Amino acid sequence: MNTRLLVLLLFAATPIAGANAAEAYRNRDNPNPGDTGDGIYPVPYQLPTAKEVTALLERMRSYLEEASPTRVIDAATGREITDFTKDPPATAVADPGEGREFGPWNYPMGVTCAALLRATKVTGDPRYAEFVTKHFQFIADRLPYFRRQAELFPIEPGGETRISTGPRNSFKGVILTESLDDSGAMGAALVKAKLDGVGPDLTPVIDHLADFVFHKQFRLPDGAWARRRPQPVSLWADDFYMSVPFMAQMTRLTGDPRYVNDAAGHVLRASERLFDRRTQLFTHGWNANQPYNPRFYWGRANGWVMMSLVELLDVLPASHPDRAAVLDLLQLHMQGIASLQSPGGLWRNLLDKPDSYEESSCTAMFVYGIAHAINEGWISPVSYGSVAQAAWNGLSTRINARGQLLGTCVGTTFASDNVYYYHRPTSQEGVHGIGPAIFAGTEMIRLLQNPKIQIKAQWRTYHYIPKN
Repeated sequence: MNTRLLVLLLFAATPIAGANAAEAYRNRDNPNPGDTGDGIYPVPYQLPTAKEVTALLERMRSYLEEASPTRVIDAATGREITDFTKDPPATAVADPGEGREFGPWNYPMGVTCAALLRATKVTGDPRYAEFVTKHFQFIADRLPYFRRQAELFPIEPGGETRISTGPRNSFKGVILTESLDDSGAMGAALVKAKLDGVGPDLTPVIDHLADFVFHKQFRLPDGAWARRRPQPVSLWADDFYMSVPFMAQMTRLTGDPRYVNDAAGHVLRASERLFDRRTQLFTHGWNANQPYNPRFYWGRANGWVMMSLVELLDVLPASHPDRAAVLDLLQLHMQGIASLQSPGGLWRNLLDKPDSYEESSCTAMFVYGIAHAINEGWISPVSYGSVAQAAWNGLSTRINARGQLLGTCVGTTFASDNVYYYHRPTSQEGVHGIGPAIFAGTEMIRLLQNPKIQIKAQWRTYHYIPKN
């Protein structure tokens, strides 16, 4: 090994002598390691390789295998239940997994399964889809058991407005569907799996969820999907993802344009209330009983929106009358988001607050959204390629040796004060972030291998240049 290469590797892998490890990265692609004009960065400043990204995806997949058991246990004793010919006790639950976060039916698991399907498509590795097959087969096999439990021990309705106590039916979301959280993200993943030929045929479940979202979910008078909490009529930015991708996928599945039309309509109507054109950010929520709602630009809420917009554009026909408005909204949002990227490449839990902590799940969502938009030709790689690259580099430092995504904000309701948002805890289980991080990695691989883009390391930074 020559001396120059050895020095470059040392700069890339080890702290600079006398410097704090968090501020010890130089640009490994700079051919002059002694360049006094180069910066010292808090995260790796480098062009990642597809091999490096794939290794992180594999680390996260392995963690999911450990953290997400597919078995039924008695919550009272912790013992596994294996005899499903007997009536279930009230305390029978699907093992919720590590940190009680990886249950079989919740919206983060829907996001994760959709991301794993995407990973198999991009990498060609069938093990990502095999996880989805195992997970969805567990749902198909055990749903009748939990339906019987619901007959013996009826599920208490009112999940939108009450807090549950005691054991809860693990398949409540599909047995007694009451909200977009119950249905949208899981529905989208189920449709994607069906279209990909992955797992069992769960068409009856898909049809049930689609009927709920399309016909029964509470809406505003103009048709936008809404909630009855925290106020009687409330609109959440989160619900872009809990509805829009599922409805778009239902059009792919059935050919019926009403679903994707409904999704596009929600985007435009909800954005009238939630999108601030001054900041180019989405406020977390809106209450109908207060025309002058305070605005809290929560990171993950904005991430849900961005992911939803790109998934909608993936399906929305070029001739659709709403496509131009949806694309314009995405471009404005990405401009606002890119302008607020932190010095470490990530984005903050409260996007516009420099003293709010850097948060992983929203960063992953923005990496996915921006990289996907570049790959599809919706935004320029010249302006946004290095934004996605820097964000992925920052995010990669949050993936630990087990494959957990550190620094992910826990579940967060639509609140009415900054103190709440500032002090939301983070979780090392990262259930809300690991799916988006897998999405982000797959899209970064596509970006790094995009045949239409040349990536140049020049003038101590990176330039994504269209080849034409």
